[in-house]
Amino acid sequence: MVALPVPSDREKTQMYPWTRWYDYSQARDMMLAATDTPYAPWFILRSDNKKKARLNCIRFLLEKIPHKRVKRPEVKLPRRSKRGAYDDEASLAGKNFILERY
Repeated sequence: MVALPVPSDREKTQMYPWTRWYDYSQARDMMLAATDTPYAPWFILRSDNKKKARLNCIRFLLEKIPHKRVKRPEVKLPRRSKRGAYDDEASLAGKNFILERY
């Protein structure tokens, strides 16, 4: 059995795509120029911030789905019963909550 040579750190970094960033960028530009048509357009998603990119992608895709607003009847809820009432917020004082960001 022949042992394969172990690549050095320098050789490892040369294996990674960022060493050929501009080659990949030029290939991308050529591919877009050749295949981006009005019938089948490409859409580019900037993804430096992954969370925002995912949200932007979801919103974009949902906007592409044709839909109509559905009219729904207004819901009338009955009044809340006061039987057994107490301050339900007070019992949660000092508990751990997840921060509400949205």
